[in-house]
Amino acid sequence: MNVISSWFKRNFSDPQIVILISALLFGFVFIIYFGRPLAPFLTSIVVAYLLESVILRLEKMNVPRVLAVGLVFLVFLALMMVLIIWLVPKLTSQVSQLAQALPAYLSTGLDFLRTLPEKYPSMIEPEQVQSVIAGITNEMTQWGQTILGRTVSSVFSAFSIAVFLVVMPILVFFLLKDKAVIVAWLRQFIPKDSKLTLSVWNQVDIQIGNYVRGKAFEILLVGLISYIVFVFFDLEYAILLATLTGFSVLVPFIGAVAVTVPIALVAFFQFGWTAPFAYVMISYGVIQMLDGNVLVPWLFSEVNNLHPVAIIVAVLFFGGVWGFWGVFFAIPLATLVNAIIESWPKSIKNPEQEQTAE
Repeated sequence: MNVISSWFKRNFSDPQIVILISALLFGFVFIIYFGRPLAPFLTSIVVAYLLESVILRLEKMNVPRVLAVGLVFLVFLALMMVLIIWLVPKLTSQVSQLAQALPAYLSTGLDFLRTLPEKYPSMIEPEQVQSVIAGITNEMTQWGQTILGRTVSSVFSAFSIAVFLVVMPILVFFLLKDKAVIVAWLRQFIPKDSKLTLSVWNQVDIQIGNYVRGKAFEILLVGLISYIVFVFFDLEYAILLATLTGFSVLVPFIGAVAVTVPIALVAFFQFGWTAPFAYVMISYGVIQMLDGNVLVPWLFSEVNNLHPVAIIVAVLFFGGVWGFWGVFFAIPLATLVNAIIESWPKSIKNPEQEQTAE
């Protein structure tokens, strides 16, 4: 018991550590309990943080902040309009077409499974195929019932999205316009003896800024290149699959593997075991290889290198806690933990050591 008490006093007697832990606990509790209702506000902070880097670059070019904010915000609104007017209807249409084509895909896939015992009688037995077919049919039935049960709630989701699209741009504008006022207001709540907290924040601020900007550019570039490749090979649902490929970079390692399945299935049902199917899959593999070995090292050269195991654990943990945004910020949050560990006082002398030194 004395060992635990001594360790606790040695590590938590510093007021700066208490302030840091209090700030972290407050942040986590706030997001867990108020993250959903305040989603437009939290999203606005992320978007404003992303746009702020562009505004700062314009200010370095001697552009007044008011003008820089106006220009950047207008570009942001234009991109949102393109997203709402062009991309979202296309995605909705292709999702609807894919849902209508699923029964035909399923029938073709089941017919293919039924032919396997004839082609490979020594390896596959008819009973095994029937068991697999029964399992697939059962899963598809449950999936259809789940979608039907959520149809009513989708109306409320559509209303929430509409509110989100109206409120979020307004918040982004005022966060950018009144940044100095908001920061000055927040500073009055920061304790004076908080050097450790500010040190951790400065480290994390650099990492999050690099990560958010780099990840946004990576999603856009990977999605655009994938779309061009899929259109070149005349692959069905090109916009939908390219969008999935772009957002797959949010989940390192796991995302690329997960998106491979729908791309392979669509290509197989469209082309069969032919050369176009192989071309599509090889092209997708090249895109993922270039993303992982060229684009990611270039975009995130200033971000701390984390072990792949740490990244996967962070994705699983924070994704399970906060869903999509937990996955998106898994690496910055892992960086936060790493920054805390590195900034934590490592040489706090206990009373016995101090007496010995005297």
